[in-house]
Amino acid sequence: MQNDKSKFKNDFRKRTYSYALEIIKFIDILPDNKTCSTISNQLLRSATSIGANVIEASAASSKKDYINFFNHALKSANETKFWLGLLRDSGNANKDKTNILLKETTEMANILASSIITMKGKR
Repeated sequence: MQNDKSKFKNDFRKRTYSYALEIIKFIDILPDNKTCSTISNQLLRSATSIGANVIEASAASSKKDYINFFNHALKSANETKFWLGLLRDSGNANKDKTNILLKETTEMANILASSIITMKGKR
């Protein structure tokens, strides 16, 4: 039986993977224009990078390396919020769907930030 910490890590990895799939679906229904094409390329990179860095952290060779992967994931989450906001506020994306993705991005960023603080022993 998994302990709580191990279960949380596994659930969070699954959550970031599901999130990346939702971003892909979101991008696939955006209008076919230059603005959306450019922003969606950036969004795809930053949003999928969150999960990729969380997965990479599980193979980290040290605590410092683990924290570094989480820092990269957090930066990617913050960048993702920027791109989603641009798409929403420019009128190129459905506001309700974008707000749902922004909420999930913010929640994941908060988890990452809290984890980084905990790992650094500042709590």
